Amino acid sequence: MSARGAVILGCAGPRLSPRERDFFAEVRPFGFILFARNIVDAAQVRALCDELRGCVDHEAPILIDQEGGRVQRFRPPLGREWPAPLAFVEQAGAEAVRAMYLRYRIIAEELRACGVDANCAPLVDVAEEGTHPFLKDRCYGFDAEVVAALGRAVADGLLDGGVYPVLKHIPGHGRARADSHLDLPRVSVEPAALARDFAPFRALNDLAMGMTAHLVYEAIDDQPATISPKMMGLIREEIDFGGLIMTDDISMQALSGTLAERSAASIAAGCDVILHCNGDFDEMVAVAEAAGALQGAAERRAQAVLDTRPTPVPVDIPALSAELEALLSGQGHV
Repeated sequence: MSARGAVILGCAGPRLSPRERDFFAEVRPFGFILFARNIVDAAQVRALCDELRGCVDHEAPILIDQEGGRVQRFRPPLGREWPAPLAFVEQAGAEAVRAMYLRYRIIAEELRACGVDANCAPLVDVAEEGTHPFLKDRCYGFDAEVVAALGRAVADGLLDGGVYPVLKHIPGHGRARADSHLDLPRVSVEPAALARDFAPFRALNDLAMGMTAHLVYEAIDDQPATISPKMMGLIREEIDFGGLIMTDDISMQALSGTLAERSAASIAAGCDVILHCNGDFDEMVAVAEAAGALQGAAERRAQAVLDTRPTPVPVDIPALSAELEALLSGQGHV
């Protein structure tokens, strides 16, 4: 059997086309990612997840962005409507750690019910007053220690629900003043100041998967972190992250060059897996070809992810929901 492809790919719609099915069977992506275009109802999502995994002949992680607020792919009735994380944390006040655990334990239950087993969270970028609006309300707070504690609660809630967490955006996106979907953010502070940004990632460096940030830390390198060997070395050594590293979406406009060039540069810099999200078939072909197969340390890290699949801990979800509602009501905010 051929090696697994060093890619996580999307698909165009709610079911696979014959062309997609054949392509995925050939490339054998490490994993897949779903978006709103792929979601109709619970039975359809379960069928699509089964179809995707059936193409690759391994229990491929199927990712989604289910943060809450603007970034939430499951909407009612598939999943409950959640406020943005920053507002939720503020509402929970002194009980924020427990509230975030409960929130993401409930989210994990909703995801697994449909066959999805990886959530692109926790997001432990440390916010500032000037953080770009695309990111700011998705953050958990303005203090690195608090953010780390909340990030751990998010990860624990997901793991206890049998869902892989994906740590993002390594090594920290909070200082960005541009939206990396559209432009390349550049951060110009002294290296010593970056310790605050790195701290939550170091605190969570035991997680199995992480996602890069498309931004430049000018004090370290003039290349975006995703394609910078210096930055990837920092992630591995200073932050000491030993898990599988995926790029943020390789098609975001923060990066320049063709998708093949971006993908090859990311692998060369030290990323393990290329994430491509939009489901465009021709783009996926180019990305998969440039990324190649998982090999060496990347293959070992990928296998470690598959070997440490989280097992859900049985729990009374209605009881957790009632606890969360009481907790939030107890703060005086319903």
